[in-house]
Amino acid sequence: MSETSARILVPVGESSTFRNTAAYATREARRVASETGEEATVHFVYPVRWQLVDDVERSASEEVADILDRTRVWAAEDLDYDDDGEIDDDGVPVSIETAVVGEDRYLFSPSDFADVLLEYARDRDLGRIIVDPEYQPGGSAPMLQPLELELSRSDRIVEEAPVDRVVERGRFPSRSNLSKALVMFGASFAFYLLLAGVFDTFNLLTGAVSAGIVTTVFSRITFRETPKAGRLLRRTGRFILYVPYLLWEILKANIEVAYIILHPSLPIDPKIQRYRAAIWDDLSVTTLANSITLTPGTLTVDVDRDSLVIHSLTGSARDGLADGPLERAVRFIYYGRAAARIPSPRERGTVEDESIPQTPEEP
Repeated sequence: MSETSARILVPVGESSTFRNTAAYATREARRVASETGEEATVHFVYPVRWQLVDDVERSASEEVADILDRTRVWAAEDLDYDDDGEIDDDGVPVSIETAVVGEDRYLFSPSDFADVLLEYARDRDLGRIIVDPEYQPGGSAPMLQPLELELSRSDRIVEEAPVDRVVERGRFPSRSNLSKALVMFGASFAFYLLLAGVFDTFNLLTGAVSAGIVTTVFSRITFRETPKAGRLLRRTGRFILYVPYLLWEILKANIEVAYIILHPSLPIDPKIQRYRAAIWDDLSVTTLANSITLTPGTLTVDVDRDSLVIHSLTGSARDGLADGPLERAVRFIYYGRAAARIPSPRERGTVEDESIPQTPEEP
């Protein structure tokens, strides 16, 4: 592999710096091609995820098509002009391609995204990968560094586009931030009153003050996307249906644990396992992790960027998690009925035993 290449792959994602990243990639392809004579091509590739289900499938697919169309337009604009803004009639031609990958895969961790991107690059002999500095392939938290690390383990040239990040300095709240603030205030205020159980003047005032503080501190970091009324109402309705189901699961688990405690031989078989759950954002991961912990016999020990580490007391508890009814119910809340099409953790093969560190014996 040469030190540089005019055959470039750019992972596509919505961000404030992607426009500049696309411009940098097309300029680099033209520059290297003019110096080396290599054929210049830039492939803008969007890795999709299993979350494109039910009520969000159509809108998400339209968003993917829209950003790829916009990318083509941007590339055409960038290639018509040189660095001085003049039409460059003698410029080296650059082929622009767009693609969607990962539709038939279960993508979650950085290595999953790296695998589909590298497979695409190898199939089309693309020697260089340029990554947007704010690229977040659908995860709930930024993971550019580990994604770049996974990509760099191949024989491709991997680099972060040298573009400036946009710093927001708006003085007035946008409609997006206002929506987030209203949803956060309403949820916090309702939760406070639910805990108080009394709707007198004191609780209404203190609840409003508490909700205001929570909203001021957390509203802009709690939501990654602007809350939409229709989706929020549907999720709220599904969550109401989920509560009695969770209570039923807790009741069954309580009976099983009580039987174990009362049994003379105490038939437990504790084990720690790692589950890669088919859920993708902070709220759904938190819901599943807490639901598992609330169910006696299972405890969420840790949550990292691609899995949940769960301690289970019995084999039947592990079987229940592997069969995925609780995970499926959480997907139903956030992604709708079509999420039931996603295979269970057992069927996906995403359950792994974790070794428990042994305490060294003292001499």
